[in-house]
Amino acid sequence: MTQDLDNRRPLKVRDAAFARRMARSLAEAKVEPDAISATSVAFAVLGGALLMTAGALDNGVFRAALFVLAALCIQGRLLCNLLDGLVAVEHGRGGSAGPIWNELPDRIADVLLLAGAGYGVQSAGIDGGAAVGWIAAVLAVLTAYVRELGRGLGQPADFSGPMAKQQRMATLTAFCLVSALEPLWRGHGPVLLCGLVVIAAGSLVTVIRRTGNLARGLRA
Repeated sequence: MTQDLDNRRPLKVRDAAFARRMARSLAEAKVEPDAISATSVAFAVLGGALLMTAGALDNGVFRAALFVLAALCIQGRLLCNLLDGLVAVEHGRGGSAGPIWNELPDRIADVLLLAGAGYGVQSAGIDGGAAVGWIAAVLAVLTAYVRELGRGLGQPADFSGPMAKQQRMATLTAFCLVSALEPLWRGHGPVLLCGLVVIAAGSLVTVIRRTGNLARGLRA
């Protein structure tokens, strides 16, 4: 990751003491920010696999545990996204290939988690779950595409929502945790399906909003 401040997502959590300490420790250990970015994909692979597996299970306790672990993987992905930027910018360890590692792993992680959740819904016996997961994944990638299209046309990076990356992952995390409680009312998949619908709808609104912002910026 490079020190590309124009394309840096505004995050208040960057100033949190725990984030600063972790970034400093990683920099002192000479961990490359690109390696941290790659680790975010590993969390997404594991999280997507957990979501796919959880959907097919009937054991309520084990299924709940997998959903909780998937939620932790989602947050692990976000933590890596936070730390790679801190190590690259605040500690000056960005590399020439940084723009690739800044964007590509995020898009892969989005697809792995959202499509994985969709297959989990499908394996829970809900027809169309995989399709909804892929729709959410494609729309998530489109939100980033419109942002990068704008930058390519000379406009500032647009991180507006309502379903930017942080909001997508917060929503998916919340619905994973609620899904862990489904055995209490004998549910088996509808909660996660609702979460994917919310993410897909919010991502579509985000794509439309960012496209409108871009068009207005170009006219100006």
